[in-house]
Amino acid sequence: MRSLAHFINKALEILCISILALMSILVFLNVVLRYGFNSGISITEEISRYLFIWLAFLGAVLAFNENQHVSVTVLVNKLPPFGQAILKFITDMMMLICCYLIIEGSWIQFQLNLNNFAPISGLPQGLTYFASVIAGILVSAILITRLISTIFFIFRGEVK
Repeated sequence: MRSLAHFINKALEILCISILALMSILVFLNVVLRYGFNSGISITEEISRYLFIWLAFLGAVLAFNENQHVSVTVLVNKLPPFGQAILKFITDMMMLICCYLIIEGSWIQFQLNLNNFAPISGLPQGLTYFASVIAGILVSAILITRLISTIFFIFRGEVK
């Protein structure tokens, strides 16, 4: 299970690096063409926008997986280990509910915008909403594994 999670994490890192590199190349190429040759590739703006949306959501998943998001731990740090585990369980359950709402709403928007196409690239605009569906599913999977781990440690008395 850990090797699968490690593989998915590395794949996401490589994907984010690739997206960032591609965005940088597209934008740099467009800037050089516009200022150097008075012409540009109009599709690069749309593609960069789509890639940026995907990069933001996939980066959020990576940050969440590594506990890099901003958190306020003043109250949590003052609790005993058992209390910390209970609070962690409650917050993870609340985040799982939020993930469900994000997935559901984004899926609806994805379906509604699948027939709307970007004016230049012709890509379905629903692809932008699909990024949040994928991110919601990945964060939910991380939360479920954390919940299982927390429950296991609470009932065994072995709190991290």
